[in-house]
Amino acid sequence: MLNMFEVNETNKMIEQELLDVRTITMGISLLDCCDSDLKAVNEKIYNKITTVAKNLVSVGKEIEKDFAIPIVNKRISVTPIAMVGAAACKTPDDFVTIAQTLDRAAKEVGVNFIGGYSALVSKGMTTADKNLICSIPKALACTDRVCSSVNVGSTKTGINMDAVALMGKIVLETAEETKDNDSLGCAKLVVFCNAPDDNPFMAGAFHGVTEADAIINVGVSGPGVVKRAIETARGRTLKFFARPLRKLHLRLHV
Repeated sequence: MLNMFEVNETNKMIEQELLDVRTITMGISLLDCCDSDLKAVNEKIYNKITTVAKNLVSVGKEIEKDFAIPIVNKRISVTPIAMVGAAACKTPDDFVTIAQTLDRAAKEVGVNFIGGYSALVSKGMTTADKNLICSIPKALACTDRVCSSVNVGSTKTGINMDAVALMGKIVLETAEETKDNDSLGCAKLVVFCNAPDDNPFMAGAFHGVTEADAIINVGVSGPGVVKRAIETARGRTLKFFARPLRKLHLRLHV
């Protein structure tokens, strides 16, 4: 929980040290979009994202203007798609249609990226998990704003070596599929161990199943703070400068 000292310290960083808001990321639950009919799943996903996040970018721009604080990116994270599409998607190509729907929705609302084309397989893979993983190279090649992630292990459950071996092939296939674009697909793909229950940070973002229907995550970064700190320490020894930098992560339910 934030206290007054942290709030005041952050205000100082913004006003005096050129701190900026790196991103506002809206987490959206798609659990209510599950359906056995693939067309229905895609329609529900598109409608929910474009409804819930329709004002995300415009409100972000208003905040930038009102408070004179740059918000560099506006993004969305969704429930891991391997779960959402499990009943409807029987092949990797079925999952690719969902990736295209996510991309279309992201462009409609104007966000930079949408994360959650994901599977969590640290203990084992379902058929749906494997189909989504196998679809990743094509999905990232035919979309612009979709980010993907796979959690292959954890301290508690161990490492799923079948998933590790498969992801090695998937990374190579993704590089090959997107080679005409500097293999950019690999920059939008994260392979995790110990992924948190909910992760708002791209490219490995996904909306946790224990989260509310929609939330706002605020990520604050500080290139200006780092620059100011280095300038302050100019000519000093390392012992003189021991001020820790903080990363502030705010979460608001909407």
